[in-house]
Amino acid sequence: MADLLGWQYALIGLIFVWSGFVRSGLGFGGAVLSLPFLLLILDEPLVFLPLIAVHLLVFSSLIAWQGYRRVQGERDDSSQGNIDWAYLKSSLKVMIIPKLMGVFGLLTLPADIMTSIIFAIVIVYAVGYVLDRPFRSNNPYVDKLFLMLGGYVSGTSLIGAPLIVAVYGTHVAKHQLRDTLFVLWFILVVIKMTSFLIAGVDLQLIHHLWLLPCAFIGHLIGERFHRALVTAETPLFFRVLGAVLILVSLMGMARSFGLL
Repeated sequence: MADLLGWQYALIGLIFVWSGFVRSGLGFGGAVLSLPFLLLILDEPLVFLPLIAVHLLVFSSLIAWQGYRRVQGERDDSSQGNIDWAYLKSSLKVMIIPKLMGVFGLLTLPADIMTSIIFAIVIVYAVGYVLDRPFRSNNPYVDKLFLMLGGYVSGTSLIGAPLIVAVYGTHVAKHQLRDTLFVLWFILVVIKMTSFLIAGVDLQLIHHLWLLPCAFIGHLIGERFHRALVTAETPLFFRVLGAVLILVSLMGMARSFGLL
């Protein structure tokens, strides 16, 4: 990133503000909704993926801790918290092996085909949310298949969130969804960052000095947006969730076909 022009740095900063807003506002989408725009400025994914990964580690920890403190201060029943640990553990058991396979590139299916399949499935989920008829599988093996695909795509890149969120949205309570997802992202990103370190990828540490504050501005705005979503009626929350999933999926498919 050393040879970029001033206006390019300014656009990158604005995109990371957007990334922080989406991440804290919805609990996902910070990577997949910002990476296509970043690649329009500099078409080198390995420049931006470590930056996004570090931001995920920082803000997922911050948001999960804030959620824990908030719930401790507000609730009367100590049997419930801001994280659905039971579903988190059961889903991780399904995702961990595909995640590792994605990290080490053990599957041979072309990435563009895999990504298109993932986003097509997500659109089916998302349309149900928008129409207030969310898809709910009566077959746990179908959800496991989707989690495995999401784990694999998360291993090859950082864009597996939409499919994972579509499944989590049907199993995790609304007030626990965002914080549960952030704990999941933290675990998955630690695995991804380990692969970056082993491969000797430049983590762009110097650029965190100015991009982390940009993301933090977006984070603060997103926090207000998330509080408004959680207090809204459930149909509105899931319609917004579905609309964002459709947007994410269409952008992902456009990117895989070279349109972005």
